[in-house]
Amino acid sequence: MEKDPSINVLGGPLAPCSYEPLTGFFRNGACDTCAEDRGSHTVCAVMTAEFLAFSKYVGNDLSTPRPEFGFAGLKPGDHWCLCASRFAQAHDEGCAPKVNLVATHRNALDIVPLEVLESNAMGES
Repeated sequence: MEKDPSINVLGGPLAPCSYEPLTGFFRNGACDTCAEDRGSHTVCAVMTAEFLAFSKYVGNDLSTPRPEFGFAGLKPGDHWCLCASRFAQAHDEGCAPKVNLVATHRNALDIVPLEVLESNAMGES
């Protein structure tokens, strides 16, 4: 699997999203992606209780630990590389988490407009 260039949605170098918990399709701490990343795990988001409840409700439980996969479960405040389509869905439902733009891969723009990402930005840009 060859990574796509590590460029963020603002056109600069892709910053790390989280090492604790370790995130990303490649589990390298960044929202890097490649052709095999069918979910496009490209949006670096800060988890909230509201978003975690929403994600569980729509079938992707990110808060329950899954030790068999080495996954401790996410809690509010954790940074995580979300699937771009799940972020878009949460945005449409009014419960999108905040986004770290410099750590969000430019390929997220294939699914989520920049204006939507910016409207949910943490404010670091």
